[in-house]
Amino acid sequence: MDNRIMLMDLYELTMAQAWLDQGKEDLEACFEVFFRKVPEDGGYAIMGGVEDLVNFLQETKFTEENLQYLASTGLFNSRFLDYLRHMDFRCSVYAVKEGSVVFPREPLVKVVGPIIQAQILETMILLLVNHQSLISTKASRLRLVAGKRQVLEFGARRAQGYTAALMGARAAYIGGMDGSSCLASGEFYHVPVGGTMAHSFVQSFPTEYDAFVAYADSFPDNTVLLVDTYNVLKSGVPNAILVEKNVLAPKGKHLKGIRIDSGDLTWLTQEARKMLDAAGLTDVKITVSNSLDEYIIRDLQMQDAKIDSYGVGERLITARNEPVFGGVYKLTGIRKAGEKNFTPKMKISENPEKTTNPGEKNLLRFYDLETGKAMADLILLADEDLTPYYQGEAVEIFDPVQTWKRKTLTNYRVRNMLEPLMEKGVVVAKKYSLPELREFCRQELETLWPTIKRFENPQTYYVDLSAKLWQVKDEFLRSHQMHH
Repeated sequence: MDNRIMLMDLYELTMAQAWLDQGKEDLEACFEVFFRKVPEDGGYAIMGGVEDLVNFLQETKFTEENLQYLASTGLFNSRFLDYLRHMDFRCSVYAVKEGSVVFPREPLVKVVGPIIQAQILETMILLLVNHQSLISTKASRLRLVAGKRQVLEFGARRAQGYTAALMGARAAYIGGMDGSSCLASGEFYHVPVGGTMAHSFVQSFPTEYDAFVAYADSFPDNTVLLVDTYNVLKSGVPNAILVEKNVLAPKGKHLKGIRIDSGDLTWLTQEARKMLDAAGLTDVKITVSNSLDEYIIRDLQMQDAKIDSYGVGERLITARNEPVFGGVYKLTGIRKAGEKNFTPKMKISENPEKTTNPGEKNLLRFYDLETGKAMADLILLADEDLTPYYQGEAVEIFDPVQTWKRKTLTNYRVRNMLEPLMEKGVVVAKKYSLPELREFCRQELETLWPTIKRFENPQTYYVDLSAKLWQVKDEFLRSHQMHH
């Protein structure tokens, strides 16, 4: 698919035609993306999918093939198809920088522009942000638990489709993985690639030792041997040690590592480490893989397993424990063309968590100047003056639900979280390299207190509404009082 514009739900175009029929093509809207709950009941998520979103925003043209297909459905009139044919895309789009830590209910992406155009972006924006935020978040959890040890993403063969394998490898790298086994992610995204051999290679030779010798001949500078095809401790590790002595050492080369892909990883790595050390191979690394996730890695480390490197596949690339990142795309305001301010719009629900925040918004984050840690985020209306915050004036924040819970912030610096990706149809996004985004994500995690990064019952990070936004929301709720 060269052109992804048709990756949208049908209702986006049926609504668009109805708006056009009603003469509302100039009606402007503000939509925003937010999510309600962190996957796996964690304390934070990682923003993903922004670069891919920028690429998509450059594809907002309907081809003649697209229009022929739409005509063939019999749903659309020729005036609407003509509108799509000549559509002059002029939305402005803002997003939180990729790799940022983000929290529930915050505007992560904001789209402002003609309502028809802003609406037809919904599916694709959610698809990109939901999938990649999910994988980056999972990867960051693996990184937290693995500490300084190497972790590689090995999941391509279990991913839900090839784009998920490719984009997932990129998102995992930003979230903190050291690389991927997938070559396409290396070629297209410059993700470092890694990998060794499969059991098929070992099985294809008369003996395990012959297989190891053949591999060491071909890759003397990067010999990592898979030692669990037959018996890790009785044949795999002893044969690996023999290859070092008989094949590599005489050439002035050394065995890089061994990999274990099955069995009791704690016990096997402890015993293998003793055998390697006794043979003088103290710098040979031990890599493990086998349906790992952050909880298993945490257990292995608590049991003092001797592991230098992890390969994590299916449970990372599919985010198996919670495979959906629940980002939604909601209308928060409308205005007539030429008007400055939006009339706030809200979805009201019996479930408080489904009630949205009205109006076009900004998102600020406050960092403590002494510790460098994030203190709180503040959601405010787009027309509020930010000068007092930039000047560091004391600011009182309060919990949007339990409004009596208040806190005064002082001695802080502030960051405006929403960066422009597109202004009136022209891409203005800053370009970041992949290593830059990965390092940025690492620094972002450093700004969180450890209590927010816990897997069990993490502390809830403050995300508050400005007094003005709270008031607008409160007035809206009062004026649309539930009639039972």
